[in-house]
Amino acid sequence: MDISNVSSTTQASSGTPTGGSVGTLDENDFLKLLTAQLQAQDPLNPMDATNFASQLAQFSSVEQLTNINSQLSAMTASQAAMQNTMATELIGKTVSVTGNTVTLNGTANLNYSLQSNASNVTLSVYDSSGALVKTAVVGSESAGNNSFAWDGTDNKGNQLPSGQYTFTVAAVDGTGQSITATPLTSGTVTGVSFNNNVTYLSINGTTQVQLGDIHEISGGI
Repeated sequence: MDISNVSSTTQASSGTPTGGSVGTLDENDFLKLLTAQLQAQDPLNPMDATNFASQLAQFSSVEQLTNINSQLSAMTASQAAMQNTMATELIGKTVSVTGNTVTLNGTANLNYSLQSNASNVTLSVYDSSGALVKTAVVGSESAGNNSFAWDGTDNKGNQLPSGQYTFTVAAVDGTGQSITATPLTSGTVTGVSFNNNVTYLSINGTTQVQLGDIHEISGGI
């Protein structure tokens, strides 16, 4: 009689369906099964020593894996706490994050990141209704973070009202192939919140982003 038979017998006696969901066994359950196996063995035909040693080794492995899992959980919790503490130090700093929203107040900077060098970059700005109001052909730009100073005028040269706008970035390389261009939103970190073990930064008191969305940090108080 081995542990697998004891486990099957235990499931059958408890009424657990063979094809159903069975809870995970820990080292305590393993030890109980091993004890039950020793008690149920035939005294005239005891368990083979090699087999017994093998099952003890299995028990040791289960215990070690459980300990490792507990240590990893503790490390994860510690890292999360450190991350949360570091996030609060960003309050008051200016950050660039993934996002296509820009606030116009007379003028505005349109920030974006290029995966590789571009021979031509075109920016398109839209108002709150989604209408295209400005197209700016920037020309060639290097890979990395870039910025375009928008004077706040539309395609006819009229000054646009202050408010929230969105923009897109299209870029091509020297062969005319499209390259990845990511719009960036810049703002001041005004708060930090934590939800379901995820850290969120509040930008300008309106937009919430995750730490992984940050491309650049500058300034501060």
